[in-house]
Amino acid sequence: MPKVKTEKKSRIHNEVQKQGIVFNKDFGQHILKNPLVITTMLEKAALRATDVVLEIGPGTGNMTVRMLERAKKVIACEIDTRLAAELQKRVQATPLQPKLQVLIGDFLKADLPFFDLCIANVPYQISSPLIFKLLLHRPLFRCAVLMFQREFAQRLVAKPGDKLYCRLSINTQLLARVDMLMKVGKNNFKPPPKVESSVVRLEPKNPPPPVNFTEWDGLTRIAFLRKNKTLAATFKVNSVIEMLDKNYKLYRSLRNEQVEENFNMQEKVMSILEEQGVSGSRARSMDIDEFMRLLLAFNSAGIHFN
Repeated sequence: MPKVKTEKKSRIHNEVQKQGIVFNKDFGQHILKNPLVITTMLEKAALRATDVVLEIGPGTGNMTVRMLERAKKVIACEIDTRLAAELQKRVQATPLQPKLQVLIGDFLKADLPFFDLCIANVPYQISSPLIFKLLLHRPLFRCAVLMFQREFAQRLVAKPGDKLYCRLSINTQLLARVDMLMKVGKNNFKPPPKVESSVVRLEPKNPPPPVNFTEWDGLTRIAFLRKNKTLAATFKVNSVIEMLDKNYKLYRSLRNEQVEENFNMQEKVMSILEEQGVSGSRARSMDIDEFMRLLLAFNSAGIHFN
């Protein structure tokens, strides 16, 4: 995997230097300053002249300007009003100005417009909710090329049995094809973060998998709560059984059906795990197909996770 070297001569926007803007680490503001990294990210996204691009956390606009030169339109979502104003000032009275739309506010609370691509140096503290906001957005976009903290990126691509394989891994891979593109050293940013970074490419599965994601997320949340325990042990926890029992009674009630006499949720759950051959399995080694079959078996029996 190629490692991008830091360029000694970084290009920071002159106005930012003059104004002495202090970057806000609470917003994860680490500005990508190496033009080689920016060029590689744009190439990996296969950016076209007809594309509408979404950027999250544009900062001072180093990558934004490069995208504006190539794309039909860039929608930049920025929570910091100072940087949003700086970005707009940077393209003011240039041919790029009409192609830029700035959304000021919290990306996680924003109503997203249509876009073809998402290319961003992501604020690391919102990485996980950001991914699922993107992947559950409709209509589907073509791909996303995103900068993440190195370990987070490694979790995204981890496979069953890997040390870093977790709920994030399987939930992301359910919805998208995930590829690690390159490593990026901390000195490629201003100010340098405390961690190393990596660039990942996400391509949403089209059509999306035939599964209710809320149900799926409920199942994997339980299974990966103790990913090294067997599913039989995990599903014997009282709080899990009580939650499933409550959901089951609500499900039957909504269908105007009585709960079976002497019904025992724990016995029913153990029976399903045995029938699916996963009673002794551990979440850390189970793949998407196994969880899909298990979810279908639970739902078919009227057992729901939402």
